[in-house]
Amino acid sequence: MTRSLTRLAAMLAIASTALLASACAPSAPVTEPEPSETVDASVESPAPEPETTPDVEPAATEEPTCETIIPPETAADFASLGWTNLADIFQVASVQIPEGLQCVWGDFSTATDHVQIYGWAPITAEQAATAENELVADGWIREDSAEGVYITENPETAANVDEQGYGLTYLFGDGWVKYADTKQGIVLVEWSQG
Repeated sequence: MTRSLTRLAAMLAIASTALLASACAPSAPVTEPEPSETVDASVESPAPEPETTPDVEPAATEEPTCETIIPPETAADFASLGWTNLADIFQVASVQIPEGLQCVWGDFSTATDHVQIYGWAPITAEQAATAENELVADGWIREDSAEGVYITENPETAANVDEQGYGLTYLFGDGWVKYADTKQGIVLVEWSQG
């Protein structure tokens, strides 16, 4: 029996060595096909053209935030004062625009009415017409300008006004609407649809 086992072990050793040797053996050389036309070495080939990237700006994929609808310096100034923001869906009169954003900046750790309000939203012509008509019907004042249509609350009932007497103000443009707590504040709303 020992002799049979020895013989079996020897056969297995030979078989595994043969298997190992065949696995490590080099394969047949690969020959590359010969070129079908000959190249004249004395003729220089033209330099490859550099790749160019088209000058197309990528579409904006970001959503507006309270920090991005106003200049970064303004957001940083608010933060340095310890102010934070409360964000909400943009609403103008009865028109709600979920893709828009309305932000109130202030120090909410204390009771205060010292806040700044900014907003931006995309808006259709139909939504803009509805909102403008409703605001004017409620006593807001409409002003047409080169920038768009300003609609501001009546200064007689406004809680806070700028140096020119404007309180809460909307600016309706082509496909967008901006909002601030004063007409002067509208210039800080810089977001665009991209």
